[in-house]
Amino acid sequence: MNQAPGVADHIQRILIVDDERPNRQVLEAMLVPEGVAISTACSGEEALALVTLEPPDLILLDVMMPGMDGYHVARTLKGSAATQNIPIIMITALGDRDARMRGLDAGAEDFLTKPVDRAELCVRVRNLLRLKAYGDLLGKHSEMLERKVAARTADLAVRTQALEENAAALRRSEERTNYALGG
Repeated sequence: MNQAPGVADHIQRILIVDDERPNRQVLEAMLVPEGVAISTACSGEEALALVTLEPPDLILLDVMMPGMDGYHVARTLKGSAATQNIPIIMITALGDRDARMRGLDAGAEDFLTKPVDRAELCVRVRNLLRLKAYGDLLGKHSEMLERKVAARTADLAVRTQALEENAAALRRSEERTNYALGG
């Protein structure tokens, strides 16, 4: 995908989750030319296991699957601090407003209707990957700033303690001097 220079520090990974193999293959064929790494899962349970092992940068998630449907998978991912920032595009044959609202309510960032248009898919994926990369960069920067603040706070505490000890020593010295001078 076309990233801003210096934003993504790795080949971006997309997880395609669909219970139908031909659907996974079509989406993979559409996205491979974009230069992303693709992994696939055929169920919600498998998707959650894969995300735990190696979190992707984006998930394409079918809504209607046996067992754990896409809504449940999205709610589970968005409910975990470790995975809540992974963008999800839900893909479904359902075109009605209620299906879209349920997907968005479950935490999906975007929605596509089958059959998926390659150009639309690539633009939406590119935009969400760019946002994810910027979010990751911001998170890393925030962690670095927090470490610097903690280090400087610790240094300030050490210096404050040393100053307090020096002030106490000066007070004791002044008291001894005053006592010696008869004051």
